[in-house]
Amino acid sequence: MSPTVLVVEDDARITNLLRLYLEREGYGVVAAHDGREALEAAARGRPSLVILDLMLPHLDGVEVCRRLRETSDVPILMLTARVDEIDRLLGLSLGADDYVTKPFSPREVVARVKAILRRASRQAPGRVLRHRELELDLERHRAAVRGAEVHLTPIEFKLLRAFLEAPERAFSREQLLDRIYAYHEADVVDRTIDVHVGKLREKLGDDPASPRYIATVRGVGYKLL
Repeated sequence: MSPTVLVVEDDARITNLLRLYLEREGYGVVAAHDGREALEAAARGRPSLVILDLMLPHLDGVEVCRRLRETSDVPILMLTARVDEIDRLLGLSLGADDYVTKPFSPREVVARVKAILRRASRQAPGRVLRHRELELDLERHRAAVRGAEVHLTPIEFKLLRAFLEAPERAFSREQLLDRIYAYHEADVVDRTIDVHVGKLREKLGDDPASPRYIATVRGVGYKLL
Protein backbone atom coordinates (compact mmCIF):
# COMPACT_ATOMS: atom_id res chain seq x y z
CA MET A 1 0.00 0.00 0.00
CA SER A 2 1.32 3.46 -0.92
CA PRO A 3 2.07 5.88 1.92
CA THR A 4 -0.60 8.50 2.54
CA VAL A 5 0.33 12.14 3.11
CA LEU A 6 -2.03 14.47 4.96
CA VAL A 7 -1.61 18.00 3.56
CA VAL A 8 -2.86 20.66 6.00
CA GLU A 9 -2.95 24.00 4.18
CA ASP A 10 -5.68 26.65 3.88
CA ASP A 11 -4.42 27.89 0.49
CA ALA A 12 -6.18 25.74 -2.14
CA ARG A 13 -3.58 26.61 -4.78
CA ILE A 14 -0.73 25.26 -2.63
CA THR A 15 -2.75 22.20 -1.64
CA ASN A 16 -3.51 21.34 -5.27
CA LEU A 17 0.10 21.87 -6.30
CA LEU A 18 1.40 19.58 -3.55
CA ARG A 19 -1.27 16.99 -4.37
CA LEU A 20 -0.19 17.01 -8.03
CA TYR A 21 3.50 16.44 -7.24
CA LEU A 22 2.91 13.91 -4.45
CA GLU A 23 0.44 11.81 -6.44
CA ARG A 24 2.84 11.88 -9.38
CA GLU A 25 5.36 10.15 -7.06
CA GLY A 26 2.82 7.52 -6.04
CA TYR A 27 1.67 8.90 -2.68
CA GLY A 28 -1.94 9.00 -1.60
CA VAL A 29 -3.01 12.49 -0.53
CA VAL A 30 -5.66 13.63 1.96
CA ALA A 31 -6.25 17.38 2.39
CA ALA A 32 -7.39 19.41 5.39
CA HIS A 33 -7.93 23.17 5.34
CA ASP A 34 -7.91 24.13 9.02
CA GLY A 35 -6.52 22.87 12.33
CA ARG A 36 -9.64 21.10 13.55
CA GLU A 37 -10.15 19.32 10.25
CA ALA A 38 -6.50 18.26 10.36
CA LEU A 39 -6.84 16.55 13.74
CA GLU A 40 -10.00 14.77 12.61
CA ALA A 41 -8.35 13.60 9.38
CA ALA A 42 -5.25 12.38 11.22
CA ALA A 43 -7.33 10.40 13.72
CA ARG A 44 -9.52 8.95 11.01
CA GLY A 45 -6.93 8.10 8.38
CA ARG A 46 -3.64 7.49 10.27
CA PRO A 47 -1.43 9.07 7.55
CA SER A 48 2.19 8.09 6.96
CA LEU A 49 3.29 11.75 7.12
CA VAL A 50 1.71 15.16 7.74
CA ILE A 51 2.61 18.32 5.82
CA LEU A 52 1.45 21.04 8.21
CA ASP A 53 1.17 24.78 7.54
CA LEU A 54 1.99 26.99 10.50
CA MET A 55 -0.75 29.59 9.88
CA LEU A 56 -4.18 27.91 9.89
CA PRO A 57 -7.74 28.91 10.79
CA HIS A 58 -9.27 27.75 14.11
CA LEU A 59 -6.12 26.01 15.39
CA ASP A 60 -2.69 27.06 14.16
CA GLY A 61 0.00 24.61 13.10
CA VAL A 62 1.85 24.83 16.43
CA GLU A 63 -1.24 23.71 18.35
CA VAL A 64 -2.04 20.99 15.81
CA CYS A 65 1.55 19.71 16.09
CA ARG A 66 1.33 19.72 19.90
CA ARG A 67 -1.93 17.76 19.90
CA LEU A 68 -0.71 15.25 17.32
CA ARG A 69 2.37 14.61 19.43
CA GLU A 70 0.22 13.74 22.44
CA THR A 71 -1.03 10.60 20.70
CA SER A 72 1.14 9.95 17.64
CA ASP A 73 4.71 9.88 16.37
CA VAL A 74 3.66 10.44 12.73
CA PRO A 75 6.39 12.37 10.88
CA ILE A 76 5.52 16.07 10.50
CA LEU A 77 6.92 18.46 7.88
CA MET A 78 6.01 22.05 8.73
CA LEU A 79 5.41 24.82 6.19
CA THR A 80 5.96 28.41 7.26
CA ALA A 81 6.15 31.88 5.74
CA ARG A 82 7.49 33.24 9.03
CA VAL A 83 11.24 32.97 8.74
CA ASP A 84 12.45 34.27 12.11
CA GLU A 85 14.45 31.75 14.12
CA ILE A 86 12.13 31.60 17.12
CA ASP A 87 9.23 30.26 15.05
CA ARG A 88 11.49 27.62 13.53
CA LEU A 89 12.75 26.48 16.93
CA LEU A 90 9.25 26.48 18.40
CA GLY A 91 7.88 24.24 15.69
CA LEU A 92 10.80 21.83 15.79
CA SER A 93 10.92 21.62 19.60
CA LEU A 94 7.28 20.50 19.59
CA GLY A 95 8.29 17.41 17.64
CA ALA A 96 8.15 18.40 13.97
CA ASP A 97 10.64 16.40 11.91
CA ASP A 98 11.56 19.17 9.49
CA TYR A 99 10.32 22.46 8.05
CA VAL A 100 10.19 24.27 4.71
CA THR A 101 9.91 28.04 4.34
CA LYS A 102 7.62 29.66 1.77
CA PRO A 103 7.91 30.22 -1.10
CA PHE A 104 9.16 26.71 -1.78
CA SER A 105 9.66 24.36 -4.70
CA PRO A 106 7.16 21.47 -4.68
CA ARG A 107 10.03 19.25 -5.83
CA GLU A 108 11.91 20.17 -2.64
CA VAL A 109 8.89 19.27 -0.52
CA VAL A 110 8.59 15.89 -2.25
CA ALA A 111 12.32 15.28 -1.74
CA ARG A 112 11.98 16.01 1.98
CA VAL A 113 8.92 13.77 2.28
CA LYS A 114 10.92 10.93 0.70
CA ALA A 115 13.90 11.53 2.98
CA ILE A 116 11.78 11.65 6.15
CA LEU A 117 9.87 8.46 5.28
CA ARG A 118 13.08 6.71 4.24
CA ARG A 119 14.70 7.58 7.55
CA ALA A 120 11.62 6.41 9.47
CA SER A 121 11.55 3.08 7.60
CA ARG A 122 15.20 2.35 8.49
CA GLN A 123 14.44 1.97 12.17
CA ALA A 124 15.24 -1.64 13.02
CA PRO A 125 12.36 -3.50 14.68
CA GLY A 126 12.80 -5.54 17.81
CA ARG A 127 15.90 -3.77 19.10
CA VAL A 128 16.28 -2.52 22.65
CA LEU A 129 19.20 -0.20 23.40
CA ARG A 130 20.47 -0.05 26.99
CA HIS A 131 23.10 2.01 28.78
CA ARG A 132 23.25 2.05 32.57
CA GLU A 133 19.73 3.06 33.75
CA LEU A 134 18.61 4.12 30.25
CA GLU A 135 16.57 1.89 27.99
CA LEU A 136 15.15 2.56 24.50
CA ASP A 137 12.77 0.09 22.87
CA LEU A 138 12.83 0.90 19.14
CA GLU A 139 9.89 -1.29 18.14
CA ARG A 140 7.54 -0.06 20.87
CA HIS A 141 8.96 3.48 20.70
CA ARG A 142 9.37 3.47 24.47
CA ALA A 143 12.02 5.14 26.61
CA ALA A 144 12.65 4.40 30.27
CA VAL A 145 14.96 5.61 33.05
CA ARG A 146 15.52 3.15 35.92
CA GLY A 147 12.47 1.23 34.67
CA ALA A 148 10.11 4.24 34.68
CA GLU A 149 8.73 5.23 31.29
CA VAL A 150 9.69 8.66 29.96
CA HIS A 151 7.54 10.28 27.28
CA LEU A 152 9.75 11.71 24.52
CA THR A 153 8.89 13.56 21.34
CA PRO A 154 10.05 11.84 18.13
CA ILE A 155 12.96 14.28 17.90
CA GLU A 156 14.04 13.58 21.50
CA PHE A 157 13.70 9.84 20.82
CA LYS A 158 16.01 10.10 17.78
CA LEU A 159 18.48 12.16 19.75
CA LEU A 160 18.63 9.66 22.61
CA ARG A 161 18.93 6.83 20.10
CA ALA A 162 21.97 8.50 18.53
CA PHE A 163 23.64 8.70 21.96
CA LEU A 164 22.76 5.12 22.92
CA GLU A 165 24.02 3.68 19.63
CA ALA A 166 27.44 5.26 20.22
CA PRO A 167 28.12 5.51 23.98
CA GLU A 168 30.95 7.88 24.90
CA ARG A 169 31.22 9.22 21.34
CA ALA A 170 31.45 13.02 21.28
CA PHE A 171 28.95 14.30 18.72
CA SER A 172 29.18 17.75 17.20
CA ARG A 173 25.93 19.69 16.97
CA GLU A 174 26.04 19.31 13.18
CA GLN A 175 26.35 15.51 13.49
CA LEU A 176 23.41 15.34 15.87
CA LEU A 177 21.30 17.48 13.57
CA ASP A 178 22.09 15.10 10.70
CA ARG A 179 20.85 12.22 12.88
CA ILE A 180 17.45 13.76 13.62
CA TYR A 181 16.47 15.85 10.59
CA ALA A 182 16.28 14.92 6.94
CA TYR A 183 17.35 18.46 6.01
CA HIS A 184 18.41 21.48 8.01
CA GLU A 185 19.81 24.96 7.66
CA ALA A 186 23.22 25.79 9.12
CA ASP A 187 22.12 29.03 10.79
CA VAL A 188 20.02 27.21 13.39
CA VAL A 189 22.34 24.32 14.22
CA ASP A 190 23.58 25.44 17.63
CA ARG A 191 20.32 26.81 19.02
CA THR A 192 18.21 23.92 17.70
CA ILE A 193 20.36 21.15 19.19
CA ASP A 194 20.80 23.01 22.47
CA VAL A 195 17.00 23.31 22.81
CA HIS A 196 16.46 19.59 22.17
CA VAL A 197 19.30 18.44 24.43
CA GLY A 198 17.99 20.70 27.18
CA LYS A 199 14.51 19.18 26.94
CA LEU A 200 15.89 15.64 26.79
CA ARG A 201 18.05 16.23 29.88
CA GLU A 202 15.03 17.59 31.74
CA LYS A 203 12.96 14.50 30.94
CA LEU A 204 15.80 12.16 31.94
CA GLY A 205 16.20 14.02 35.25
CA ASP A 206 19.73 15.03 34.28
CA ASP A 207 21.47 18.07 35.74
CA PRO A 208 23.67 19.91 33.17
CA ALA A 209 25.85 21.25 36.00
CA SER A 210 26.54 17.72 37.25
CA PRO A 211 25.47 15.40 34.41
CA ARG A 212 24.76 11.73 34.92
CA TYR A 213 23.82 10.85 31.33
CA ILE A 214 24.55 13.61 28.79
CA ALA A 215 27.68 15.73 29.11
CA THR A 216 28.65 18.87 27.25
CA VAL A 217 31.98 18.52 25.44
CA ARG A 218 33.45 22.00 25.33
CA GLY A 219 34.18 23.16 21.79
CA VAL A 220 32.57 20.04 20.29
CA GLY A 221 29.01 19.26 21.35
CA TYR A 222 27.62 16.46 23.53
CA LYS A 223 28.23 12.84 24.51
CA LEU A 224 26.66 10.10 26.60
CA LEU A 225 28.48 9.33 29.82
